[in-house]
Amino acid sequence: MPARVYDNILQTIGNTPLIRLNRVVADLPCTVYAKVETFNPGNSIKDRMALKMLEVAEKEGKIKPGGTIIEGTSGNTGMGLALAAIIKGYKCIFATTDKQSKEKVDILKAHGAEVIVCPTNVDPEDPRSYYQVARRLQTEIPNSWYVNQYDNLANRLAHYEQTGPEIWEQTEGKVTHLVVASGTGGTIVGTGKYLKEQNPNIKVWAIDTYGSLLKKWFDTGELDMGEVHPYISEGFGEDFLPENYDRNALDHFEKVTDKDGAVMARRITREEGIFVGYSAGSVIAGLRQMKDRLTKDDVVVVIFHDHGSRYVAKVYNDEWMLDRGFLEVDTVGDLINGLGRRRLVTIAQDAKVMDVLDLMKKYDIEHVPVMSGMDMVGSVSQSSLFKKLIEQADVRDMLVADVMDKPLPVVSRDTALERLTSFINKDNGAVLTRDDSGQYSILTKYDILNAFSKG
Repeated sequence: MPARVYDNILQTIGNTPLIRLNRVVADLPCTVYAKVETFNPGNSIKDRMALKMLEVAEKEGKIKPGGTIIEGTSGNTGMGLALAAIIKGYKCIFATTDKQSKEKVDILKAHGAEVIVCPTNVDPEDPRSYYQVARRLQTEIPNSWYVNQYDNLANRLAHYEQTGPEIWEQTEGKVTHLVVASGTGGTIVGTGKYLKEQNPNIKVWAIDTYGSLLKKWFDTGELDMGEVHPYISEGFGEDFLPENYDRNALDHFEKVTDKDGAVMARRITREEGIFVGYSAGSVIAGLRQMKDRLTKDDVVVVIFHDHGSRYVAKVYNDEWMLDRGFLEVDTVGDLINGLGRRRLVTIAQDAKVMDVLDLMKKYDIEHVPVMSGMDMVGSVSQSSLFKKLIEQADVRDMLVADVMDKPLPVVSRDTALERLTSFINKDNGAVLTRDDSGQYSILTKYDILNAFSKG
């Protein structure tokens, strides 16, 4: 059959593939398929509801030709709206939070949207919150439409009409569980409602994050603001209850930590070859937490909402992961990878002490290896130089070779961090390690203490 020709990019939304997962769920008794929504043109499931909400607004006369679309978004809904706006001739202004990845903001701007970044750690009713900023803009800008994906029921309608039927058809009606990281509620409620109409026995499980109130609301019916606190996970969890939620379409909420979601996202990419975002990692982490509820006859469908390219500076950045204690750091190599490539500042043995003092000040470093060609012949440290300066005022004009200490220890990259205590002590505050290409990296006492404090 020849490939279909499309009139515009919006016609490519939907009909995303269902892909069997293997390695990351190898110890689960069931079959697990991922609905990989990164195949949408905006690389996320939000393309579906963005277009649907706009089409409904057009039919209802809420926006006129040439108007402005206004929304509070974590990035993906904005992307879908921006694509629709390009084809349909609208302007876009989006309010988002300062916890969202820079990539999401840059992508929105690349598609012609104006983006206003608002603080995360404020109440939803605070005039600085991205919800309220979006509402205010709608009252100030003529011929503008505030999308309000949280309370806009066309959000869940899109998934009732599209995502649910696709999953039912792709699994030939064999799906037994739907697992979704839930934020606005549109995806899980719309899809879950459709699937339960086909088979009431299908279980719909929502993944929540610590810092969100959704799980407690589902379990108790209570909106407890005491549950709410800042969290790192992106794209799901809420600090209020969107109108898209319907408890009748849901069976269970499971919370997943920020760390478990981030670590699992990286595993999915490396073990399944599917480049996914934060919420996909949280979905699989949550599913694994519930594996005792599953049997060999179950067919589980999870939603992979968005693309890993949105998170290259966060989840897929070793330094970011290490800084939050999300990386397991066991060896020197692990720590070096987490710190990222840092310039190793060295000094020649025939340089003057004043030169090395200038380097320490310029780069805010404490230890400098002394080199003769490619060979390390010694080292200098702030503490050692300080003692010498106290004892001898003219040290600044002396040669480095005359004041240097012995070379820093060189350890292999597979050295356990615990063993570094035998190399780093009060007389020696750093070690060097070398990669396969012969390039040196330095680890200081501070680097190692910092790694242990986050472990």
